[in-house]
Amino acid sequence: MTKDGILEMSRRGLLIGGAAVLATPMLARRSWASQSLVVADPGGPFTEGYRRAFYEPFTAETGITINGVARDAEPTAQFKSIVETKSYIWDVCTLTLSARLILEEEDLLEPLNLDPAKVADVMPEAVHPNMLGVDVYSAVLAYNADTLPEAPEGWAAMWDLERFPGRRCLRRNPIDTLEIALMADGVAPADLYPLDVDRAFRKLDEIKDHIDVWWTGGAQSTQLLESGEVDLIAGWNARFQAAVDNGAPVKIVWNGGLYSIEGWGIPKGNPKADLAREFVAFCAQAEMQAKYTEDLAYGPTNLRAYDFIPPERAAILPTAPQNLAVMSLASEPYWKEHRAELTERFNAWLLG
Repeated sequence: MTKDGILEMSRRGLLIGGAAVLATPMLARRSWASQSLVVADPGGPFTEGYRRAFYEPFTAETGITINGVARDAEPTAQFKSIVETKSYIWDVCTLTLSARLILEEEDLLEPLNLDPAKVADVMPEAVHPNMLGVDVYSAVLAYNADTLPEAPEGWAAMWDLERFPGRRCLRRNPIDTLEIALMADGVAPADLYPLDVDRAFRKLDEIKDHIDVWWTGGAQSTQLLESGEVDLIAGWNARFQAAVDNGAPVKIVWNGGLYSIEGWGIPKGNPKADLAREFVAFCAQAEMQAKYTEDLAYGPTNLRAYDFIPPERAAILPTAPQNLAVMSLASEPYWKEHRAELTERFNAWLLG
C-alpha cells in the first residue's frame, strides 16, 4: 500500500474515531431520555430554588426528567418504610446530618461513590459516603435594630438586660439553646462538646423569667420579628432573613452561630440508584449551587459557588467566608445520643 494510502486510512480512522467520541455524550443522553427520577425536598421555597438550581439544569444536560415532591418534615420513618417495603416512591431525598446518622445506623442508605475530583471544593463536613450536603443553615441571633440602643455582638447580649433591654425569645428545645447558654457563659465554640449540661441550665436559670416567648416553629419566629413582638431572638437565619425581606428592621448576628448541613441521600436498594448518583454528583457543582441562593438564604457547600453570587447576596448566607469564620458546626453525633434525655430534662425545667 502506498504511503498516501496509509495516510488516507489513518485520517479516515481518526475522523471515524473522533466522531464516535463526540457522539458518546449524545448517545448517553438519548439512552437516558426516557428515564426519570423522583426527588423529595422540603417543599415551599426549596422546591423553586432547587428546581432552578438542580432539577431543570440536570434535565437539560442529561435528558433525565426530575419530578420534585415534598417530603415529610422528618423523613427518617418514611425513608425506612420505603426501603423495607421496596416501594420506592422517591429516588433521592434531602436529609439533615442527624437523619443521615439514624439511617446509616440502620443501613438504609446507598453509597454515593462520589468522584473526589467532583467534590474537591465542597466543605469536608458535607461529604459523606452516603450523603452529599448541598446547603447550610444556621442558628443565629437576630434583633430589632429600631428598638435596641446598640448592636449586640453575641449571645451574652441575651443575658445583659441593662445594655440590651427589650422582649426576649428562645427556642423551646434544648438543641441550640443549651449551646447558646454555654457560649453566653464564656465557653468557646471549640470547647462546647460534650456539653456541660449542668452549667448550661444554671445559665438558663438566670434568664428564664425574662424570656417572653419560647418559639416552637420557624414560621412563628419570623412572625414574632415582623410584628415587633420581640427585640432579641435566637433562631434560624433563613427565617430571620424572610423578616428582613418583608421590610422588618431586623439585623442578624453571625458571631457564635451554630450551623448544620442538609443534602441528598438515596434509599438502599433503589433500582434507579445509578441514575440517582448522577443527579447527586451534578448537585456538587459550584455554579449550580449558586443558583438556589437567589431563592433561599442558605449557604452553598461548594465554597467556589461564591464566584457566581453577588457580594450583597453573599453577605446574608451562612457559608460566606466572613460568616462561616465566626460560627461552628453543631454536633449531630452528640444530639443523636443525648436528645431524648435532654429534651425530657429541658421540658421539666421549663415547667419547674
